[in-house]
Amino acid sequence: MRDTLLGGLTPSDFLTRHWHKSPLRVQQAIPDFLGLLTPAEIKRLATHPTVQTRLILRQGKRWVLRHGPFRPIDFKTLPDKNWTVLVQELNHWVPEGEALLREFDFLPHARLDDLMVSYAVPGGGVGPHFDSYDVFLLQGFGTRRWGIAETEDLELLPDSDLKLLRRFSPQAQWDLEAGDMLYLPPHCAHDGVALSECFTYSIGFRAPTYQEWVEAFLDFLRDRLQVEGRYADPDLNLSVHPGEIPLALIAQVDRMLRQQVRWTHQQVAECVGRYLSEPKPHLFFEPAEESLTLEAFGLRCLQQGLQLDPRSRLLFSGKVFYFNGDRFELRRKGATQMRCLADTRKLSAGAMDPEFMKVLYDAWQAGWIKFFDSRIERLSHRA
Repeated sequence: MRDTLLGGLTPSDFLTRHWHKSPLRVQQAIPDFLGLLTPAEIKRLATHPTVQTRLILRQGKRWVLRHGPFRPIDFKTLPDKNWTVLVQELNHWVPEGEALLREFDFLPHARLDDLMVSYAVPGGGVGPHFDSYDVFLLQGFGTRRWGIAETEDLELLPDSDLKLLRRFSPQAQWDLEAGDMLYLPPHCAHDGVALSECFTYSIGFRAPTYQEWVEAFLDFLRDRLQVEGRYADPDLNLSVHPGEIPLALIAQVDRMLRQQVRWTHQQVAECVGRYLSEPKPHLFFEPAEESLTLEAFGLRCLQQGLQLDPRSRLLFSGKVFYFNGDRFELRRKGATQMRCLADTRKLSAGAMDPEFMKVLYDAWQAGWIKFFDSRIERLSHRA
């Protein structure tokens, strides 16, 4: 991590003072950073059928939301001001986007969501709102004015496609220029308005609701519970009201559930690992186009090295690894090498543990890892 990213704070100081607690503005967090895209490039991305993108247009007090993919002509018919286009998961489409996320490796990959980019013309923005997760807002070229408010008044406008605040009065206001960054904790109200044509890069973090965790765990248990027996009532009493559910029936089911539906800490850990490493439903991997034997693959690794596909998620807990939703364990040297891949998302050229090599080979065939691409190693400073 570069020294300027947190304005001179160490990662430990940042976590203690600001993470999940209070906003932080950093001037020249990444000095001279102009961004990763040009206006023409983001417009081309927004026309791609598998890129998640939105267009937000402000018309007076009214906000209009449109979902992509868009056509080139859609951008030619827009006004000169008051609109913005947002592209999700830029790190999946631009190699330098993956490199930018590595600047935030002092935070767990398990919490990281994606890199979103917002391109706006003067007056463009998404309106006053709050997020339920932590976010870093890194300014590319151009200037955006941010107003923020730490308030408990988070009532939303009714009947709106966008989750906009009904009332918003900024308590602080800053103009962010190229290389400046703003960190916001969850539920901090904010509104960013472009003062000129500009780009803002948002590094967002996952914060599943407890309801989402419960649903994920119930789905996990459903596939693993094996309960023996069948309902029986040999002591059934005569029914006075045949339409009434017998209390004894409810009591028997209640006892069975309390006795049979149990879980362990290890099962919770496995559910968490699978859930957080599972790629989002709209993501698909392209199998390797080359045809290599395991031996030829190993020789290539000796010469070139490997990196995770930007869409891949690799996490671990102890000696257990979770790779795009799959769970497996490795021994000693293989586990050490796999932890390195999980932490740095790349492996230098060299010899691999045989057990680990088989895992890598299967992942390469599935398109989960690629041979090394040097573009991931640098940030772009294109305007």
